[in-house]
Amino acid sequence: MIAALDVHYDEVTASAFAAAVVFQTWKDEKPLREYTVRCSDIAEYIPGQFFQRELPCLNAILSLVEEPIDIVVIDGYVSLGDKPGLGMYLWESLQKNKVVVGVAKTRYHSASAIELSRGGSKSPLFVTAVGMEATDAAAKIASMAGQHRFPILLKRVDRLAREVS
Repeated sequence: MIAALDVHYDEVTASAFAAAVVFQTWKDEKPLREYTVRCSDIAEYIPGQFFQRELPCLNAILSLVEEPIDIVVIDGYVSLGDKPGLGMYLWESLQKNKVVVGVAKTRYHSASAIELSRGGSKSPLFVTAVGMEATDAAAKIASMAGQHRFPILLKRVDRLAREVS
């Protein structure tokens, strides 16, 4: 099973809302199940330390997921060149037992990401991974349902995190 995760922040209340959509195959158009959770006492954003803010929310939503997850897809980078990114910290917190795939919408200057163009968009997605080759991860993201730049289920988890806020 695959879980796509996202987090949306409410700076006014210093809280965040995390969401997960669980699906069986990369080509699925609809999630098998959806989860949401509110996270309180969110740390302030510190450049270069984003994982300290988001990782607790990702772990909170994953703790609710009942299905046996093999692969986790996050909005962001697994690695930032020679530094770990959010995905690497998540992989370590999961005892390196799950594949983590990062899908970012913007380029990070030192990251070695696979550029993936979908749906005729001139703006690529940037895919990184740990536990599987990044080229394989990019191929899986490319195969996801949806005609546009961002796959349907990744759009869904983003929207779900924003809707609960």
